[in-house]
Amino acid sequence: MLQTKPPTPRTEAVPHAEGVSNDEFRGALARLAAGVVLITAQEPPLDEHGRGEDVGMTATAFMSVSLDPPLVMVSLRNDSRMDDLLAEQPLWAVSVLAESQRHIAGRFAMKGRISDRLLFEDIPYVRGDVTGAPLVGGALATLECRTEQRITAGDHTLVIGRVLGAQLPSGDGGPLTYFRGRYRQLG
Repeated sequence: MLQTKPPTPRTEAVPHAEGVSNDEFRGALARLAAGVVLITAQEPPLDEHGRGEDVGMTATAFMSVSLDPPLVMVSLRNDSRMDDLLAEQPLWAVSVLAESQRHIAGRFAMKGRISDRLLFEDIPYVRGDVTGAPLVGGALATLECRTEQRITAGDHTLVIGRVLGAQLPSGDGGPLTYFRGRYRQLG
């Protein structure tokens, strides 16, 4: 007669069918350093007399996709405010944050935060000539983009944008990075 041992209770998170738990996945990817950017866009105005509200979101899942044509990609959580906005507004911008801009990254990464209008209130920025989206002053680089493609990938949407304009407003300081759940500086 075949004897079987009762399963030992697991103290860690239950893995997905493929064998990795959410905690294991997060822990492994937390060891991949990422640059920090602020994705911005302007909501369409509610009427013909107004200006739409500016919206911003901190992102670390951002990358270059192609040189010819110039394409970049950002990963947005499905049904987030930015995902909903970029589903209807094809123009958006990226500000590559400098190490001195940790406070901006933290402000736009808050869950349950106050309105974006107040978040932009004391941050120096200019409006992009092409997109009208805020471009953060002191950023290492800024890009203005138009959505080319949206791809649903699990609980996120990958938004691929054609770069319509790129500027290097500041050469001072190093990049802001995110590693092991914290904002960091190189060096």
